[in-house]
Amino acid sequence: MKLIKRSPIALAVLAMLMEEPLHPYRMQRLIKERGKDEVINVTQRASLYQTIQRLEREGLITPQKTVRDDKRPERTVYEITEKGREIALEWMRAILSTLTREYPEFPAAMSFLPLLAPSDVASQLELRAKAIESELRRIDEVLQEAQTVPRLFLLEMEYLRVLHATELSWVNSIVGDLRAQRITWTEEWLRQIAAKFSIDSKLDQD
Repeated sequence: MKLIKRSPIALAVLAMLMEEPLHPYRMQRLIKERGKDEVINVTQRASLYQTIQRLEREGLITPQKTVRDDKRPERTVYEITEKGREIALEWMRAILSTLTREYPEFPAAMSFLPLLAPSDVASQLELRAKAIESELRRIDEVLQEAQTVPRLFLLEMEYLRVLHATELSWVNSIVGDLRAQRITWTEEWLRQIAAKFSIDSKLDQD
């Protein structure tokens, strides 16, 4: 059986079409109106259209009709297929139950810290900490304004808040260690470490 590639935006399309047939513009509007753009990137409409085209090719959705509003171009309304419903539920169970490896930029940059001086790294992380604090305040405001909304529909915001709060604590601890020079490096020390743990040097010793 062909493995169908999943993505957050593909899941969002299928989930919305399980409610009712929609055209792409309305899908994008709904994602934003419901605050799902906090966890699903729909800033580029082209990526939404590309996803819809792929889902159609894979038989998960199908055009239902074409509508034309005043002063607007024709829009294709899509509906989900039975196969699409099965795949959407399959994806949900897999995503909720399975830990997958993701590759965001920040951990990648952290793995190459010696490209910068320790003091420079500390300064950049302090800026990041301020940005996280600002984002936490924004999330708290959203949650405060949404107090009348059932918690079921705010769980992704709670999750983001926990992630940001945990990251802030960790980043602040790294900054503290850098400022106190409990974590530090020099070019000479880096060369020594590189030689010590070099695969080539180990082969030479063998």
